[in-house]
Amino acid sequence: MDIGRLRALRELSIRKTMAAVAEALHVSPSAVSQQISLLEDEVGIRLVERRGRGVVMTPAGYQLVQRAERILIEVEAAKADIAELKSVVSGELRVAAFPSVAAAVIPEVVFDLAQRYPHLTIQFDEMEPAESVAALRSWQTDVAIIDDLNMPPGALDPNFETIFLMEDVFNVMVPNEHRLSGQPTVSLGELRDERWAIDTASDTYTKMLVEACQDVGFKPNIVSRCKGFEVTVALIRKGYGISIVPGLRASNDLDDVWVCRVVPEIRRRIFIAFRREEKRSPALQAFLARMAEKPPLS
Repeated sequence: MDIGRLRALRELSIRKTMAAVAEALHVSPSAVSQQISLLEDEVGIRLVERRGRGVVMTPAGYQLVQRAERILIEVEAAKADIAELKSVVSGELRVAAFPSVAAAVIPEVVFDLAQRYPHLTIQFDEMEPAESVAALRSWQTDVAIIDDLNMPPGALDPNFETIFLMEDVFNVMVPNEHRLSGQPTVSLGELRDERWAIDTASDTYTKMLVEACQDVGFKPNIVSRCKGFEVTVALIRKGYGISIVPGLRASNDLDDVWVCRVVPEIRRRIFIAFRREEKRSPALQAFLARMAEKPPLS
């Protein structure tokens, strides 16, 4: 059976629509449909059934997906074996990371690796943790940098291995003219009457923030929901709101704002995740070694 067709079927079992699979595999929906039709012709049985705008697996399709999962794992393991025998750091390594850790860590790491290994290309994609784990599961990335805020223990595929990278401590961010500016720490309760501007890229972050405020007796007055840190900090600079942001965000050079620790302290742990069978890959080993050399700011 053609590996590409099996991969398309497996993606379809996860993503449910031809359009979503096409986007993930960087092909057209018609190409995905053709791959599935060719696979059905090859095995002589229906593998998918249309339901509305999506599809579901038939019993035969579901069974073949389970087999395909093991086949694809073995294929990736074989690639890692060959790469290990070559002992050459080359080819392409795909890395996915969420914005705050990406901005603080990725540029220096990929630049250093490019200097050391001119035959290695790092392909970087900015993704929230849940998205990067899905990409790792579907072989759309080789490395996912995640945190335990978005991916709690037990949420990861048993075929994944994780390595602890760092802890990140959240901070209060207020305008320089704010009444709390200059304080070394700010208690969460002192922010009960403030207007809040938050980055809503991660639903889990919003939920964590609201629950932390409720734990000390108030619900945050969220007046700005932003899809990126740039808008959030711009609103804070102008005095329209305050926020709690990851320490990695606050490690950047920021003008016209005051940043300090919040009490009680809020932390998250950050990990590097990858498929267990590929750990011996020279490219992955080079990346892991470089990440371990100089711990990021926390």
